Order: sequence, then structure tokens, then C-alpha cells
Amino acid sequence: MRVLAVWAVSTLTMLTLAGILPEFQLQSDSGDTITRTAFTAAWGAGAFGLLSALVWPVLVRALLVVPALVLGALVFFLNGSLLLIALRLIPDGRGAADPETAVVVAAVMSAVASATSTALAVRDDDAYRRRLSRLADRRRRRVGTTGTADGGRGGPPGTVFIQLDGVGHDVLRKAAADGLMPTVDRWMNGGTGHRLMPWCTDWSSQTGASQLAILHGSNHDVPAFRWYEKETGTVMVSSRPASALELQRRAIVRTHDGGLLTVDGASRGNLFSGGADQLALVLSMAARRGKGRRSRAGYFAYFSDPANAVRTALSFVAEVGREIGQSTRARVRKDGPRVKRGGLYPFIRAFATVIERDVVVAAVIGDMFAGRTAVYADLVAYDEVAHHSGPHSRDAEKVLERLDRSLALIRKVAEQAPRTYRIVLLSDHGQSPGETFAGTYGLTLKSLVRAGCGLPVPRRAQRTKSGSEARDAVRTALHRPVEAGEDEHPEGRSDPVVLASGNLGLLSFPDIAGRASREQIDRRHPALLGTLAGHPGVGFLLVRSEEHGSVVLGSGFEVPLSELADGEGPLAAFGPGAADAVRRTDTFPHVADVMVNSMYEPDTGNVHAFEEQIGSHGGLGGEQSRPFLLWPAGMTGPLDAAGAKETLVGAEAVHRVLACWLREASGPQVPLDPDAVAVPVVDEPGDSVPGAQG
Repeated sequence: MRVLAVWAVSTLTMLTLAGILPEFQLQSDSGDTITRTAFTAAWGAGAFGLLSALVWPVLVRALLVVPALVLGALVFFLNGSLLLIALRLIPDGRGAADPETAVVVAAVMSAVASATSTALAVRDDDAYRRRLSRLADRRRRRVGTTGTADGGRGGPPGTVFIQLDGVGHDVLRKAAADGLMPTVDRWMNGGTGHRLMPWCTDWSSQTGASQLAILHGSNHDVPAFRWYEKETGTVMVSSRPASALELQRRAIVRTHDGGLLTVDGASRGNLFSGGADQLALVLSMAARRGKGRRSRAGYFAYFSDPANAVRTALSFVAEVGREIGQSTRARVRKDGPRVKRGGLYPFIRAFATVIERDVVVAAVIGDMFAGRTAVYADLVAYDEVAHHSGPHSRDAEKVLERLDRSLALIRKVAEQAPRTYRIVLLSDHGQSPGETFAGTYGLTLKSLVRAGCGLPVPRRAQRTKSGSEARDAVRTALHRPVEAGEDEHPEGRSDPVVLASGNLGLLSFPDIAGRASREQIDRRHPALLGTLAGHPGVGFLLVRSEEHGSVVLGSGFEVPLSELADGEGPLAAFGPGAADAVRRTDTFPHVADVMVNSMYEPDTGNVHAFEEQIGSHGGLGGEQSRPFLLWPAGMTGPLDAAGAKETLVGAEAVHRVLACWLREASGPQVPLDPDAVAVPVVDEPGDSVPGAQG
């Protein structure tokens, strides 16, 4: 009956399109009766439906060798080709369309048929369960395992980890309480036994550091989202495929473990693979080169239904329009704080909030259909919007509502999946609001550093109060005037490298071997450290001293790192765990010569990002350091699993918790031989990864 209903709706759709589109016809040149035309439409719709059901999956399997974005564009043309074939199968040649029209007709028919089938199927749990049971049986036969009579739901449970990128603990609680996320509210307050707790990030409160540790057990020597490595002259950026691959390699070498997902795992939408065989939108794997080294099988669940690409394309266009409208309203109302949101940003936002979400959710559903043991997926939509609209903005709240609908879909599939699934929600960091450093003080951190070094800065920066004070400090330190535009840079010295990671700044001197000391910096630029430490937009600095070891500097204070304590002194406002986080980063081989953390206002929760972001993360201060962990009943408590006393501190502790939960469900995992870990490296000229030797 469902098949007949879908067929009838498809027939009506084809008739409607034939009446609207002049280049699409279902009649002979001499005209036909209404009955004859309806018969022709039914024949064409049936042929197209059969081709879509039988040929399309095989076609997609064969084309998974091409890049996913290319396949996404090909979907429309391939679907249109199937329609042309279906029209040729109509007796007496009554169906005809030009290629461009065929693409449009096929897209509309696929979307309508998929929507109708879904609407009918979700009301028939028995049919849904039978389909999943068949898929589970196929998988068991393929891998040579046996299951229970109910489709395997009596076996060990699988685990799905869903990372809501950038969603802080307090933001999640408020969204659930305000009705924005009813699925999450049901888990928290609906008697399902779920528990919610915050955890503390490392000093580097960003996805690169957090997710690397969560998936691979270590984020040692990841001081920020981007940093400079002197020995190679390389700027490492967590969002670059080559850098992500190298970070993954280093973590595997350090831990002697392939990752959290090495046993029947899937990694979806992440920066790192976690050791999974099944991958989709995994950044580190995008750097792999060579035949057979870039599997795209993880995209099959999305492309197996051609209507997915149609819905995604329409939603993409709608999201671009939504962003343009929202940014225009904010500009007209003169909302503040505000950053520029033009250029390519509407398309970047639409990719994060639509394409990435759709592909990842489809892949997760496919993983549960297949009965995989462990799945880790990252949904980045909120993080992207909150950076530009603010973490508490209405724009960001709308994204949370749409994410909750994705969670509801995953929950529904979990209830019908061929094995029991435990769904764990977590985040990698939060976000802290606030006007940008440049918006507040009129110059960037880089310009402030250059002014403090006596180097040329843009005229606009020279005219600011901060720029003027910096040049006055240089003049006083050098005991002579410094003219505008004069370069106090001696021959042979390179410019300092200034990088930003949210409200965390990193300053490196490339021509000083190793980590520069405070004394070396003072000899070169006697006004620099004082200028930075005394600036109202700076919370504190970390720098190495030859006399006292590493020290923390700020306005009116200097504390040896060994004496640093939470709740007092320069880090009093930054909360528990801040002192240990700074001490840990100080041990990293690639810690910057000067680490700069922006100010933090405890009363408002505001920080000043050194990037163009009014919702930021990357350093210490406020909600950015308080992500969350939400887990179902029956699992070992996170504190017990991690061996912690009062709270989870650091992403490596979260890895221990998730690994414990997987061991509880599936038994102990076999330790991985570090010599047997296959770590792919970039092997094309010009794309080499520093330190990757095989």
C-alpha cells in the first residue's frame, strides 16, 4: 500500500510538472485523452521509481571513488539521466524532455517521493524494524557473526557520541529549559535517567586540542588553534588537513594507540579519525594521497537517496538568504557588538549549518542501520554561527532548535536500530561573548606588538590611544624619539610572528633559537612586555625567565609560575584549574615565546577575542572553558571512569571516560601495537607534513 501511495503521488507530480514546464511533455503531438495522459504519467513515474530503487544505489557505489563534492554536483545530472531513460521506456514515445528540464523534473519527483515514503514509513514501526533487521542480517552475514532473533537488539549495545561543537554547559541547560531543545530536555528531565555535568577544558579551549585528546588520548604540544614551529618555520593550523594529519600522527606515536574508534568505529564530520575505518568529512584524512587511501564509503548513506541532495541544495540557498537577512537587520539596527559578515561568510555558514549537518546525520543513521559499535560525530553549526552572531543571540538559538531536530531523528532511529544504542552528547568547548580586541581598542594585537617593538604600524593604529602609549613607552625605553614610520628593526632580524586563537594570542621571534627568554626580549624590545602586560585588554602573559623560570606577568604583578594558584593573584578571575592549565602548557615544546590571554570580566562573562569574533574560544575566561557531557543511565560515572575527584579537567580525561564506556559495552579492547599503526602521510611534492616519516 505504501508503494502504491508513493506511485500515485509521483504520478500526480509528473502530471503537474508536465502542465507547468513547456519542455516536458507526456502526450503525443496530436494530443491524448486525459486517461491516456494519466496512464503515460503513471508508466513514467513507475519506471523512474524502479530505476531509482534498483539502479541508483549501484550507481552511487560505483561513483564513490570521485570526490564527495563532485558527486554532490553529479547527483542532479545523474538523476536527470535516469528520468530520460524512464521516459524512453514509455510506449509509443509519448514522454519527452530536454536535458535541463529533466534535471528539474527528476529533482522534484525524487524529493516528493522521498517525503511521501518517509511520512508513511515513520507511522509503521513494524515496517521500519523489518527494514533495519534486514540490513542487520546482511551485515552479520558479511562479517560472519550471528545475532539474536529480534535483529540483534539483545547483543552488546553500540554507542553514538554526538559532539555539539561550541555549545557550553550553561547554553545547553538554558536552551533545554526555554523549550528550544525538547529532545535534550526529555533526556535531562523526562525520566530517562540521563545525567549532565560540565568539564573543564585545557588552556587551549578549541576543537583542535579538545577533539584530538578526546579521540586520540593526547593533546600534548597543542598550545592553541594555530602556532608557529621554529625548527621548520611552519605555522600549524588545526583546520588545515596537513596539520590535522600531523597532529593525529603525533598523538598516535605518543599514546601508542590508534584511537577511540579503532574497533568497528565510524568518524563523521571530525578533525581527526579516531582510528575509525568508516570516515565522512574527516579533515585529517583529506590530506591523504595515493590510490585507495581516501575511502568515501561513509557518504553512501547520504547519496543513496537522491532527494537528500535536492533538500540540501534548497536548504543551502535558504540558509544563505537567512544569513544575509539577519546580518542586514543587525547592521540596520546597529546591534553591538558586531563583526563583518559579508564576502564568502554566508556560504561558509550555509556549509556548516546545512551540508555538514545533513551529511553527518545521514552517515550516523547509516552507521546505526549497519549496527556499528562506536560512532563519533561532530555537528559544527552552532559554533560557526555563534562566532559571528554571538553565543546567546537569536541566530544561534535558531541553530540549536534545528540541531535538536537532528538529535530527535537520531534518537528515533536508535529506538528501531538492529542493536541497542546509547546516545552520549558532549561538547569540546563553549563560547565566551564580547567585543573584539580591535573593536574595543582600535588596533589588533599584531599592531600593538609591532608598536611595542618600535616597528611600523598602520596609521589608524598609530592614532589610537594604545598605539600612542606603546610608542611613548618605546621612546622612553630607548631614551630617544621614535618618529612615525621609523623602523627600529636592526639588520638581519625578522619580524615577530603574532597569531591569534580566539582570546589567546601567541608571539614568537623566529630568529631566536628555541624559546626566547624574557631577558632576550627585553634586550631587543625593552618596552614590549611592559606594553602588553599593562594593557587593559590583556589579562596576563606567560613568558620564560632565565632567572626565575617561567613567570606570569600582568598589570602591576609578576608571579613565578611555580607559585601560581587558583582563586588568588593574577588568575583569580579565571576559575579553578586555570593555574594547572597554564603550567601544563608551559611544558609544551612549541609553547610560544609569549602567550597572551585577553582580559576577562567575571560580572559579564566577556572576553576580547584577538580575531574577528564576538563569540570566541581558545583561551581562558568564562563559558568557553565549560563544555558539557550528557550520558544515559547505567554507565559508570565520569569521575569514577576518569579517576577524578571533583570535576573532569582536560580533554584527555574525557577520552578516558569514553574509552571506559566502550570497554564496558564491548569488553576490553586489544592493545594496539605501536609498530603496527598505519599512519598515512602526505607524499606529494609541496604537501609534505613536517615530521611525518612513514
